[in-house]
Amino acid sequence: MALPIDNVKRALAKYAKFVGPGIMVAVAYMDPGNYSTSVSGGANYEYKLLFAVLLSNIFAVILQSLCIKLGSVTGLDLAENCRKHLPRWLNLTLYVFAELAIIATDLAEVVGTAIALEILFNIPLTYGVALTVLDVLLILFVYRPESNSMRNVRGFEIFVSVFVFLTCACFVIELFKIDVPDKLHVFRGFLPSKELTEQNGIYLSLGILGATVMPHSLYLGSSLVKPRLTEYDIKHNHQRVDPVRPTLQAIQYCLKYSYAELIISLTLIATFVNSAILIVAGATLYGQPDADDADLLTIYEMLTRYISPAAGLVFAWAMLFSGQSAGIVCTMAGQIVSEGFIQWSVSPWARRLLTRLIAIVPCLFVTLTMGRKGIADILNGSQVCLSMILPFVSAPLIYFTSVKKFMQVEVTIDESDVGSLMSSDANDYGATRTGRTHHPRPPKAEIVDYTNSKWVASFGIITWLCITVFNFYLIISFLLGADIHF
Repeated sequence: MALPIDNVKRALAKYAKFVGPGIMVAVAYMDPGNYSTSVSGGANYEYKLLFAVLLSNIFAVILQSLCIKLGSVTGLDLAENCRKHLPRWLNLTLYVFAELAIIATDLAEVVGTAIALEILFNIPLTYGVALTVLDVLLILFVYRPESNSMRNVRGFEIFVSVFVFLTCACFVIELFKIDVPDKLHVFRGFLPSKELTEQNGIYLSLGILGATVMPHSLYLGSSLVKPRLTEYDIKHNHQRVDPVRPTLQAIQYCLKYSYAELIISLTLIATFVNSAILIVAGATLYGQPDADDADLLTIYEMLTRYISPAAGLVFAWAMLFSGQSAGIVCTMAGQIVSEGFIQWSVSPWARRLLTRLIAIVPCLFVTLTMGRKGIADILNGSQVCLSMILPFVSAPLIYFTSVKKFMQVEVTIDESDVGSLMSSDANDYGATRTGRTHHPRPPKAEIVDYTNSKWVASFGIITWLCITVFNFYLIISFLLGADIHF
């Protein structure tokens, strides 16, 4: 009989094999597009809008968990499921929305990286924008989607994780530099408050939500789970009933650990970084008259003035690291989208380069004609675009995971092999040994249903309705001339 400590060690060792996809998904929730929104929230309401950060993370966890389920059970990511199961006109419409989301997201990464380069190395914005194409070249050497080797996948995950770790380290340093006499006051910010019902509080909260739950992360999350499922089937020589769909053993072995890794990564990374930005802003900029309409360069200048020059530099480094990691992941999501929706056969390097160039060209035009003001406007515009697209992207995800014909796994089990299934791997997904002698019987078909339960479906629909209503309320208010901070 295994000791409890042995079970814990075995569970941790298995969990370590799954670390990676959740970190890469978390990158999408901590890009430079989030910075100005969270800083505005802290500058205007101190810590009161931390509840909006928490709520955004809950929505992200719900949607990303559905992504993991969809990719694990069907063996196809969200884009591939759209191509396979939706009418062609709807599939192409969603593809256009997805590409717009990729470009809008990439705009934020380009802007954030270019501003960081100007602060740190005194590189003019125009040259900084052009230099952002380098992260695409890095992907060409690191990421090989055509390879099924987990060694290649793990290498890419580690590569991105380094930037994530550096971003988190920067904000840990920032938190140590500020002075918060009443720590309980910060924690109370994670609870609902009356400030959330004020007009400006609503706008800022919705801005945090719109800048946090990114459309491209849904395609990414549903795709990143697939390599480990494939590795499991190959390693255990399992024959798939459908060449695309993983075996039941692979799904059951991987699913709960994929959920755990996602939730831990989003909580410890995305929620931490976005909360840290808001806390630093609340502790130093709250009540300052020039913090209300701050762009990223202004935020750097205020941190330098109100905390220390070192604090401003740390913020710039965090923006550079997050911009690079988010840009790399965004380019990767662009490839997943094009290959999934339309099976675009263009070489991967050409696809990645084209995505980044589409984002760079408008940034170059704006910096040459409008300068710093134009850069701030294009960043705000990218967040508006993402807010409008998210409801269209998330709807198919909830639909696919709620329909039985997509989420049922049909397997043929030879009951003479039941004893072999009761291995340590089988025990990981709830099977137990009975000690009986199993005699050979004819194979029989088994249906395992992973369709959303009523509770999960309800949470998914409520999440979609909240995101849709919040985002369109934000957009309509903006179009009507309200002073909104994205």
